[in-house]
Amino acid sequence: MAKTTAEPRLRELDPRIHAYRPDLAARSLRGRVAAERFTVGRPAQVVRGVADLRTAPRTDAPLASQLLGGEAVTVYDESDGWAWVQNGTDEFVGYVAAEALTGEVHDTTHRLTALRSFRFPEPDIKAPPLDTLTLAGQVAVVGERDRFSEIAIGGWVFSSHLGALEDRRPDFVATALRFLETPYLWGGKDSLGLDCSGLVQVVLALAGIPAPRDSDRQAGSLGEPLGQGAQHQRGDLVFFPGHVAIALDDTNVVHANAWHLKVTTEPLTEVVARVQAEYGRGIEVVRRLPG
Repeated sequence: MAKTTAEPRLRELDPRIHAYRPDLAARSLRGRVAAERFTVGRPAQVVRGVADLRTAPRTDAPLASQLLGGEAVTVYDESDGWAWVQNGTDEFVGYVAAEALTGEVHDTTHRLTALRSFRFPEPDIKAPPLDTLTLAGQVAVVGERDRFSEIAIGGWVFSSHLGALEDRRPDFVATALRFLETPYLWGGKDSLGLDCSGLVQVVLALAGIPAPRDSDRQAGSLGEPLGQGAQHQRGDLVFFPGHVAIALDDTNVVHANAWHLKVTTEPLTEVVARVQAEYGRGIEVVRRLPG
């Protein structure tokens, strides 16, 4: 997502990751923000495969991000079918349809390792699906039958599409390449559409590496910056103004981008030239993750 901020500013209050409005704020922010009242909120969990997190409680409001199935959130307010929440995974704040949440929170045991799969009402591929799940979404498995896993929120998922929560897929570049041709969607984290930082966040999650939601915060926190002139290697994160790509090698990257409006691979020189033409500068920092 196209956000750029110098690293020192990341420590300041940020409405993307700090829950505050003039009328209400998280109790943890008391003394830092002015609000009519403060609350600790209540826990909830996402029961949809994917739930849109919007900037305002309206279906036509811009997409801030997406919540994946099984993610835990804190609900600070609920009104007219909308919940104002903070995602426990990446701290992102926004509005989600209240029906996408439940107050009955289960400890998740597995995550989806297929790009996409279905939640069936019974362990039968002919049954009309209840919902769809996307890569990295989490579920709590409570039983198994006929190659299907029963999950706590109700329904069945094909067992081979799931992996234990503690399992890691360390080659996040290979995971990113599974998204090739997926449409670009501002705010998306779904296998049907995602943005540059959403792609990075999802593939790192499967590798067991927590990542912030937006590219500016990723550029200020993930891995270690490389020195000027250092040769890029597979897995390096290449940050531009408002953009991030993943290096395939020293000359090519994979990224979700608004130029092609999809996930593509292309020469790094082409990306640099395009960004320089638009912003007057190219690569801002390259960061290398440990291992």
